[in-house]
Amino acid sequence: MQALYGYQQAVAADLLLAQDRIAAAFEPDLRADVAPDRRLLEGQRKLGEAQLREWHRTGELPETSGDEAEDRAVAEAVRDAADYYQKLVQKETTFHAGQLLHGAESIHDQYLHLLNMPAALLEVITEDNEREARRFTGPRFEAAATARLFGNAAVAKLLGNEQLQQSTIRRKLQWTDAEEREALREAWQKEIKPDETVQAYLAGRNTNLDATDYETDLELLRHLYKEFVFRGEALPRWLESSDVNWEENRPIVRNLVLKTLKMLPFEATEKQELMNLSANWDDDREFAETLYKQTLEDDAKAEKLIADSTENWDVERVALLDKIILKMALTEMQLFRGIPVKVTINEYIEISKVYSTPKSKQFVNGILDKLAQDLAASGEIRKSGRGLMDNQ
Repeated sequence: MQALYGYQQAVAADLLLAQDRIAAAFEPDLRADVAPDRRLLEGQRKLGEAQLREWHRTGELPETSGDEAEDRAVAEAVRDAADYYQKLVQKETTFHAGQLLHGAESIHDQYLHLLNMPAALLEVITEDNEREARRFTGPRFEAAATARLFGNAAVAKLLGNEQLQQSTIRRKLQWTDAEEREALREAWQKEIKPDETVQAYLAGRNTNLDATDYETDLELLRHLYKEFVFRGEALPRWLESSDVNWEENRPIVRNLVLKTLKMLPFEATEKQELMNLSANWDDDREFAETLYKQTLEDDAKAEKLIADSTENWDVERVALLDKIILKMALTEMQLFRGIPVKVTINEYIEISKVYSTPKSKQFVNGILDKLAQDLAASGEIRKSGRGLMDNQ
């Protein structure tokens, strides 16, 4: 949905650029020997822009009204602008398809990146301890009281995971950004170190007397993530500022991280496989790419279906996100025969509740329910597979 929304916004801007191209074609030449006819040029510009909008609406270039040089100049400028616009749109199609996959895969990168947080935290603590040692003579709290954290067996098991180590190097997921490390240092000094649970752990006091040493270490690691990465102040603020999609992706990344910690019992080895973005990312990636491309290809058809279903309502006044949601749902219902219609409708209703207007839920539900019945009756929706009788 985000890729399609970005695409729609981009092509709208591309049309303005194409109009600017026409305007540039009829700019007065101030260096000409003969003074330009500004009224004529202004008329040609307006006619050219009107013809470009007509072409954009119908897909057909208007015929010229005569053989005059002025008419030919307008026709040539419109053809040039239309070609320019089509090349831009083709680039947008490819670019936003790439952004679609990059956006999804970046969630997994963020998950792996956050798994490296304990390593970065230990480095920050070491730097602080060394700084304190240079400033003062004699033992300091920081050097003595953080020793247990450096011996945390769960942290060692996590950081010793071979898949994490290889992925971190290959995809450059270390905590090397100066601002990011400063955010982690702030979190340590102001939030983590003063925390009662952390203080009890560092002091060797176990709140759960029945837990083994490893279970205590693992519980502390969970606490660090839950309270200071996915809640708290400094780290969430940094994550939100560095990733515009963080607030949306946060629940997914949190789920991946916490499930990973559940997969790290004492018996886990360095070969333990980490979480994937989905159960079968190759299939999910193909689904996303196909849905994106087919939704664009069927745009005109879906636009007409929506327009015919919104009686007494100008389709141009429908919120852009609502139109994108409806078009994606229509494509999914018709293209993916193994997904029940009701599942598709419910999924897109949920999407509209999160991303669109307060009234979108009822609007999307009503339009999709009507169109699903019409398309099933005409045979354009055909479902097959177990539990999909009667196209339900």
